[in-house]
Order: sequence, then C-alpha cells, then structure tokens
Amino acid sequence: MINIGIIGGSGYTAGELLRLLQNHPHAIIDFVYSTTNAGKAIATIHQDLLGDIDLVFTDTVNPEVDLVFLCLGHGKSKAFLTQNPFANHTKIIDLGNDFRLASDLHFNGTDFIYGLPELHKEEIKTAEFIANPGCFATAIQLALLPLAKNNELQNTVHINATTGSTGAGVQPSETSHHSWRNNNMSHYKAFEHPHLDEIHQSLEKMQLGFNQELLLITNRGDFTRGIFATLYMKTEKSLDTIIKQFEDYYQNQPFVVITKEDIHLKQVVQTNKCIISVAKKGEYLLITSIIDNLIKGASGQAIQNMNLMFGLEEKTGLHLKSGNF
Repeated sequence: MINIGIIGGSGYTAGELLRLLQNHPHAIIDFVYSTTNAGKAIATIHQDLLGDIDLVFTDTVNPEVDLVFLCLGHGKSKAFLTQNPFANHTKIIDLGNDFRLASDLHFNGTDFIYGLPELHKEEIKTAEFIANPGCFATAIQLALLPLAKNNELQNTVHINATTGSTGAGVQPSETSHHSWRNNNMSHYKAFEHPHLDEIHQSLEKMQLGFNQELLLITNRGDFTRGIFATLYMKTEKSLDTIIKQFEDYYQNQPFVVITKEDIHLKQVVQTNKCIISVAKKGEYLLITSIIDNLIKGASGQAIQNMNLMFGLEEKTGLHLKSGNF
C-alpha cells in the first residue's frame, strides 16, 4: 500500500484527490494538512465525503509517508518543502506551478520531471519528484504533440479555450461568484496566460526549431468544470494523414481518444479522459480538445503519475464514467 499525505487539503484539487483515492486499491491516506482547518472533520469542508471519510485535517505532517501531493496553490510549494523536509524515500507530486519550467526543475539535489504521461511516461516511471502540468497546458499540449512530433507546426496556431469556474480555485473572487459568472462569459490573460510557457517548452523539445506563435485566448465559462479548447492552423496535409499521426502517437495512451466526430464537455466531465476531435475545413486544420480541468487537468493526472511512479497499471483507480446529463 502507498501511504499518502495531502498538503493544502481544503481546495478543489485536494477534494478531487480525496474522492479518487478513496476508491484506489493501493492507497492509504495518512494525513491531510490544512492550517486553516486543523482539527475539523474533512467532511465538513468536502461535504460530499460525509459517510466516506472520518479523518480530520491536521497542521502537522508525517515526513515518512511514501508520497506527498502538494495542493498549495501556485508559488507556495517550494517554500513549504524548504520548511518541511520529507524522508529521502518520499516521492512528491506538485499540483502547483513551482517546478514546471526547466529553470525551476531542480530542488534539493533532485530534478522534478514534467508529469505529462503522454510525453514523459518512461521518465515518470523512475521519477522521485513530479511537476503536474497545468489544466489548459494539458488540453492544449495533447492537441498539438502529434503534430510537433511530425514537424507539422509550421504556421501560427490560434487557440480559444474556455474553462469552468473551478479553474479559479476555491477562494471567492470578483469573477468567480455565482451572481457574476451565471449567464456570463469573459476572456482573461489574452495572449499571455502563464501556461503558455510550459506548452512552448514541450513543443520545443518535440519539434526541433519550433518558433511558431501560439495565440491563446482563455475564457471564463458559465459552468463549473471542464475545458473546451479549439485550435486551428493552416496545413497542406490531408485529414487522413493528420488523423493517422494522432492515432499513431496515442495508440498506447489509455486516456486519450481520437475522433472525427463533434464532441462536447459532458463526454469527459468526471473522467480522466482527453477526447480530441480532428477536422479539416479547406486549408485549415481544426482540433478540439476537451478535459475535466479538475481530473485530467489536475488530480486525476496526478494519480495517473502516482500509478506510473509506483509500478501500477496506469488506469488503476481511474476507471471513471461521465454522465449524460
């Protein structure tokens, strides 16, 4: 069994981890750390777990656990690890952005591996520390990696991606209150979303000399969870050629599905799947990529990485089904 600690236990990603780990056959939750909720029953914060979990939040850590998930929010993981050292055998998966870029990968004598299984699966299997990718970065990279591998990214890529309100985190903000979000839509961080850096980093490794523009518009959607991303670019290649490149790239990746059909978010919400639709309209290639931002975009992908790190079957604990309604 894998003894697990969760740091930053009151947020959305920690809640998803708790739900998923409850049904994982090889996981035991040792502690859930939250200084603001120490002593409270976990089910008072994650109320859907009432009757499923009887643990309480703690403000102390067990440094001897097998694995730690860091759910602290961006920019806080490095400081926490510096102040709270863990045993040499403890593996770490960071769901924040502290270690995703090459300039930040090195910590305490060990390098973090960028944890996108469809790109770095073999490295993840032997890794001690994992930097879990961002949610937009996951959906967009999975839409572009087969093209990069085949040197097909030769023109500007236009991207429009919309996320649910859970992407803003559990703390209320001006643009996450229901009264503002309901029946509303807006874009934010146009052309400069921080996930662009990790996307560029991966594409540059995959396609030698990649220097094309990624013009990304990110939107706030009027729904709670999911990312719906559309990407288009010019290409001279036929649709059949492109489809074959996607199918070949993802043939051994259990959570990525390729289709020519139109797709919608309800196909992936509450699952660890990424569904990618590929179409061609004249000279333009149109790719649609959809994920659940809290599962494949965060906690589900973290557990997928955990499975690989501990030699388990990749889909263990992640046989999840979406709903039709």
